[in-house]
Amino acid sequence: MRIIKFALTLMAVAVGSVAMAQTANVDERVEELLSKMTLEEKIGQMNQLSGGYQFTDMIREGKVGSILNIVDPVEINAVQRVAVEESRLGIPLLVSRDVIHGFRTIFPIPIGMAATFDPAIVEQGARVSAIEATASGVRWTFSPMLDIARDPRWGRVAEGSGEDPYLDVQMGVAMVKGYQGEDFTDPTSMAACIKHFVGYGAAEGGRDYNTTMISERALRNTYFPAFKACVDAGALTLMTSFNDVDGIPSTGNDWLLQDILREEWGFDGMVVTDWNSSGEMIAHGFAEDLKDATAISINAGVDMDMMSWGYIQYVKQLVEEGRISMETIDNAVRNILRLKFRLGLFENPYVDETLARKVAYAPEHLAAAKQCAVESIILIQNNNNVLPLKGVETILVTGPMADAPYDQLGTWAFDGEEQHTVTPLTALRKDYNVIYEPVLAYSRDDNTANIKAAKKAAKKADAIVVCVGEEAILSGEAHSLSNLNLQGAQSELIAAMKATGKPVVVVVIAGRPLTIERDLAECDAMLYAFHPGTMGGEAIADLITGREVPSGKLPMTFLRDAGQAPFYYNHPMTGRPNNGTETLLNDIPLKAGQTSLGCTSYYLDTGYGPLFPFGYGLSYTTFEYSNITLDKSVLNKSDYIHIDFDLTNTGDYEATEVVQIYVRDLVGSVVRPVKELKGFMRVTLKPGETKHLMYDLPVSDLAFWNRDMEYVVEPGEFQLWVAGDSASGEAITFEVR
Repeated sequence: MRIIKFALTLMAVAVGSVAMAQTANVDERVEELLSKMTLEEKIGQMNQLSGGYQFTDMIREGKVGSILNIVDPVEINAVQRVAVEESRLGIPLLVSRDVIHGFRTIFPIPIGMAATFDPAIVEQGARVSAIEATASGVRWTFSPMLDIARDPRWGRVAEGSGEDPYLDVQMGVAMVKGYQGEDFTDPTSMAACIKHFVGYGAAEGGRDYNTTMISERALRNTYFPAFKACVDAGALTLMTSFNDVDGIPSTGNDWLLQDILREEWGFDGMVVTDWNSSGEMIAHGFAEDLKDATAISINAGVDMDMMSWGYIQYVKQLVEEGRISMETIDNAVRNILRLKFRLGLFENPYVDETLARKVAYAPEHLAAAKQCAVESIILIQNNNNVLPLKGVETILVTGPMADAPYDQLGTWAFDGEEQHTVTPLTALRKDYNVIYEPVLAYSRDDNTANIKAAKKAAKKADAIVVCVGEEAILSGEAHSLSNLNLQGAQSELIAAMKATGKPVVVVVIAGRPLTIERDLAECDAMLYAFHPGTMGGEAIADLITGREVPSGKLPMTFLRDAGQAPFYYNHPMTGRPNNGTETLLNDIPLKAGQTSLGCTSYYLDTGYGPLFPFGYGLSYTTFEYSNITLDKSVLNKSDYIHIDFDLTNTGDYEATEVVQIYVRDLVGSVVRPVKELKGFMRVTLKPGETKHLMYDLPVSDLAFWNRDMEYVVEPGEFQLWVAGDSASGEAITFEVR
């Protein structure tokens, strides 16, 4: 054992020495190249433009450091050849693209991937994305999005991991690792870009680009953790957000970009603006004009400008005027060159032009996308165990999302090709005699004329599958909604199918949590699929038939009504919490006294609770938690909370349960959340099987930024839950000294 330990120590020292040597070598190369560059060439490296051929002359003159939005390997090689072989210094271009949840093979949208509670499958998805995108010459993606989102009216909830900081950390780190791989110089390594720094998901009213009001403590406790974790995981780049933070736009916020990111966290990667976020500081009223915005951005710590054109136009003049120092310019260019050296672009600037089509839609890629889709779909309701369908031969398939190959891919699927999408209709035809009556042409269609034909067809069917939801264009950037009900006549279609008396299974395919309470009353079972990507249809069919068993869990709270937003499970404790008693609107007696309704925190029309809590998701089986114990009831701050429990599959199907661990700090120097997710695990059990499980939670994970803005574990009493969602389970009490 000593020999093995000694050998491992030597290996660790050797690996560390190699890493240090590589870093030193990169830094030396950066300094050598930097010393040869003119000011104009330095400015060029800080300039990112969309497109390729139209900027050939600028590339030749060294005025472009990065291009985005070209994916043809022939074109990429052509413009790269101009940069490498025709510019004075031969600095390669960095080619970028929004590869958000797949390149050719499209995985579920990120909120769907978060619903898997499976970092391994998410990392695999990012790896597939990197393999396919880099084969076309793309070496930089603007993903993952780490914005905590607690308001489903905001369209960009589709692009993140939902409302919980811990889940956000796990999903974000998994994606960074998947994109970048183990060796940055590997041609399949694609630089990740963690975004949007910071607080963008807290846009007031869920309206995109809107202002945010976030305290420093809230930033540190809620919005920073995933960014910090991804920096620690080696994320190579970071993007600023469109919003202001405490009145200062993120792109011009030196506290965020220098004090926090560089000095406190030690980030040595590259910072890029979002599309024209530098120029948009003019509309914010924070900069007088584009020249002023450019000075503010660079001095705040933004290395590269995406599409404002301010850097290329004004930096030289600003340096000459003394508004930007050469030291600031050199530091920005160092960060850009370091990234290019790390990616091995100087050694391998070109891509094999025959490779892209060879790796696209590889069988193993499609298999991974299907597995991710299966794990991402949530069983919301299953009255009388209608699902999986048994003894069914003929089904009626209806609804606008049953055969919508483009919309099924979801937002930010620029390079997915709808002809490769497997829709529910296509997949279900392999298992059943299918009668297809779409009724509605698209999700916003309000023409009910064809409902009569569907009701007639239902007479010939044993069951009905209604596929509803949202077109891809209804979620994502700039696609906010104030009404979250199903659009068009989709709810009317569901109700009409229920009236036939046949079993009705509703499949929702959408980009956000919709308000589906009225629709649940009109169906027997519901599966919720956040736009599930290329293989979504096969995943849905496998769940309906029972070849697969649902295991997805909600990464966001589902609301009864959009008026409840923002609503999230881990909200701060309040002085008048709801105690479970509610007098609702129609139960209020006439001339009731002002204080007669209890004076607790709830809505008179929708009550206190959500429709479904964070972490919720049913299965075709049931699970029982028992014998939950802690090894100690009193712990020190250096201890681990050792949790033991038994999990039993009490039903008839082999299935996977997502075990969730929540903690509550009962008294703090600042108001604490009512619950916080601190761990989870996916556990697969056969029918009747019991597993004895253990989980070690470091007491240090209970730390937070306290009243004195110190990151500490405060002594006191805590509660802990081990359960299947954020609203279940019995609390166990322990103490930290």
